[in-house]
Formats: sequence, structure tokens, C-alpha cells
Amino acid sequence: MEFTSDDARAHYDAVRDVLSGVVVGLDFDGTLSPVVDDPEAARLHPGAPGALLELAEAVRAVAVITGRPARQAIAMGDLDALGNVMLDRGAELFVFGQYGNERWSATEQRIRSPRPPAGLASFERELTSVLRGADAADAFIEQKGLAVAVHTRRMADPAGAFARLVAPITDLAGRHHLTVEPGRNVIEVRSGDMHKGHALRTFVSEQEADGVIFGGDDLGDVEAFEAVRDLRDGGLPGLVVCSASTEQPGLVELADVVVDGPAGVVELLGALLSRR
Repeated sequence: MEFTSDDARAHYDAVRDVLSGVVVGLDFDGTLSPVVDDPEAARLHPGAPGALLELAEAVRAVAVITGRPARQAIAMGDLDALGNVMLDRGAELFVFGQYGNERWSATEQRIRSPRPPAGLASFERELTSVLRGADAADAFIEQKGLAVAVHTRRMADPAGAFARLVAPITDLAGRHHLTVEPGRNVIEVRSGDMHKGHALRTFVSEQEADGVIFGGDDLGDVEAFEAVRDLRDGGLPGLVVCSASTEQPGLVELADVVVDGPAGVVELLGALLSRR
């Protein structure tokens, strides 16, 4: 765990001082789960379930805020079972899927979701020809219901394919009034009406939180990082945690605390609880 400034250490101490009233939002891939070549093979870090359980007993509420469909994140993380254990101990787990468009809680046990954005079906029909034109026909297309993600991680030259695809996919998405979210060897296309920052702000407000922590690792987490900083400027204790990787080094400068991937996130959660 590394603090990025003296002020960052002060922010860490401030959220620990009000820990029982803090809400915690955490990304899934790269934060709670190691990034893997096959996105369907992602699983929680072995230490994450226990850390989340202990955390939920100490704070106001915990949420997984992910770009994945909520149903997928719940299945991959066995979050329904974890949520039931939390309920037994008087705590609660929330999942905000697809950047906050979908919502699930252990209490409610159902996913609330809007309709797919207009233009997504047309985008998907034209995507194949864009991939061929960029010499990236082998890219893996993940259909998320409310979004489409193009993965280059399993290709022979992931970085090169990613670089060739960003511009034509952005152009195609723009013609269908969709938003592009580049990530770690993945380009996601979705509606721009919702993002993790908005989801986090809603969560903070609903829980009447006394403080907020958010941890993430990719460009899709930037809005949530900014939401924490804005809330902090308004007087709410807040902490931004970067689960660092060599693929997105730019996020470090936006964070208060930098940790070494999901293992580091688990260690940080333990450190937060050490003074409970």
C-alpha cells in the first residue's frame, strides 16, 4: 500500500475515523478479480470473500460497481451466497452492473435493468465489417445485453489490435449515438446515460453515508474516482484506491492509495479494519 501524498494519508485516516458510516464501492475485474485472458473465466481473488464479509460488518454498506452485467458478476463472484451470509450478520451487499444501469441487492435478490440503448443492435450488425477492416476479425466480442465489448487480449498482438480498433469503433459508435469506453485491451460500447460516478453518488445518497471509498483499476472507473474527489471537496471524507497495473499507469495520479492488484486490495481492506 502506497500513499500518493501527505494529504492522501489524511484522507485515509479520515475515512477510518467514520468507518461505521462509510460506503465502499469496488470494481470487479482487476480490483476484486485478477484480469485473465478469457473474460468468462474471471473469479474473485481467494481472499476477497472473507475480506468483503468482514468489511460489510464494519461499514454502512458495500457495493460491487462493475461494467459487467450484474448477473454475470454475481455468478462469477458467488456474490448471492456471500450476500446471504452478510444478511445473516446484519450487513448488506449491493451489485451495480453495466456501470450502474443494473442493480441487485442481497435483500431484494432480483436484478433491475432498463431496456438496451437505441442503436446498439445496428452497431452490432456493422461491427463485424469494422473488425475485418482493421485486420482484427479474431477479436472476441462479448455481448452484455446493454453493451458490447471487443476484447483483444487473446490476439497475437493485443496492443496493436487495440490501437487499430479504437478509432473505427469510436466512429461507428458515434453514428449510433453510443459511448465508447476503452479499457485494458478492451473497447466497450454502451449508452452514455449512466456511469460509475453517477452510480456511486446515488449509493452514497441513498445510504446517507458519512464517508466513501472507491477502488478501481481501469478507465471506466475514472468517473467514480472523480465522484469521490468531488464529494470530498463538499466535506465528505473520501478515499480513492487504485488497483495498479502496467496497462493503466495513468490512474495512479488520480488516486490517494495505490495497491498491487486484487491482492493489494484485499490487504488494504484488512488494514482499514485493523483499528476497528
